[in-house]
Amino acid sequence: MNDKFHEAFLDLSSTLTGYSRFRLLGTGQADPYLSTTREAVGEEVLAELLNAFTDVHRDAGDDEEALDTGLRARILSDRLLGPVARNVIKMWFVGTWYELPQEWRDVQATRGHDSTHVVSPASYTEGLLWPTIGANPPGAKAQGFGSWAAPPTIDAP
Repeated sequence: MNDKFHEAFLDLSSTLTGYSRFRLLGTGQADPYLSTTREAVGEEVLAELLNAFTDVHRDAGDDEEALDTGLRARILSDRLLGPVARNVIKMWFVGTWYELPQEWRDVQATRGHDSTHVVSPASYTEGLLWPTIGANPPGAKAQGFGSWAAPPTIDAP
């Protein structure tokens, strides 16, 4: 999907998850996740989220601490944008869109696509949870016979 939100959504997602744009694109889920977010919250809220991120990113420049502070103050603590941004994070890690909190839905109106659901058939196996914990998703991407006989190893930071 090459629309006006695609690049900004990838930049936001990379910043929120800590994974590179390259890694996110490699999951094949960028387009389904952008579509899911748009369908769940609407074009206006998505635009507001991405515009707020663009402003925070521009204001912070190369200062990671300023970027973190700006994200927390302008987006994550915001009543409208915070729940959406947190859902985007969860979606990248576990491949599921979670219904937004009732408080958010009461103010913004409920949309038919704002229900808890797995985003796509590949979203579970491509979730960022797996590389984060250094494991493969059970039932998919097997490493070979007996690979689950030993617990996964977690690399030290």
